[in-house]
Amino acid sequence: MAVEKTILMDGAGVKRALTRIAHEILERNRGVEDVVLVGIRSGGAFLADGIAEQISIIEGEPVQVGAVDITLYRDDCAGQLPHAPVGNTAIPFSLEAKKVILVDDVLYTGRTIRAAMDALMDFGRPSCIQLAVLIDRGHRELPIRADFVGRNVPTSLKENVQVVFDENNQPLEVVLEK
Repeated sequence: MAVEKTILMDGAGVKRALTRIAHEILERNRGVEDVVLVGIRSGGAFLADGIAEQISIIEGEPVQVGAVDITLYRDDCAGQLPHAPVGNTAIPFSLEAKKVILVDDVLYTGRTIRAAMDALMDFGRPSCIQLAVLIDRGHRELPIRADFVGRNVPTSLKENVQVVFDENNQPLEVVLEK
């Protein structure tokens, strides 16, 4: 049986969504003071870079960007940790009293976000954590919601949503697989 694919967003649509998210972040936080972005490896980290670029264009000043790997914080890897590849967490700044914008590509059950928040707390105590996602597909298992959403896409449990990146880690498209 062949997998049926539907393009939900093309590269231009993704860029528009990231620009809108950047504007919403700036509006909610009244600028970039004490704001940092932390993307969840790997797709969220690439998108955090894109949002940071848009914020820099809009505000004329940069915002710090980091990336967090959540492999060791996942709750679905019990008994698998010796085999699970651990990625690189790169947060080269303090999170103390910062407004952390946690960035992910697709929000689904909420378990990835819970693991990322656990990981962030090992790096300090932010004043708040806000969540930005490109796609919210529903089906939450935990009481987690995004503050900034590129697009809500109702899906069935049998469907999958993928954000496809090019060799330069730029988003090409968002695909729904049935």
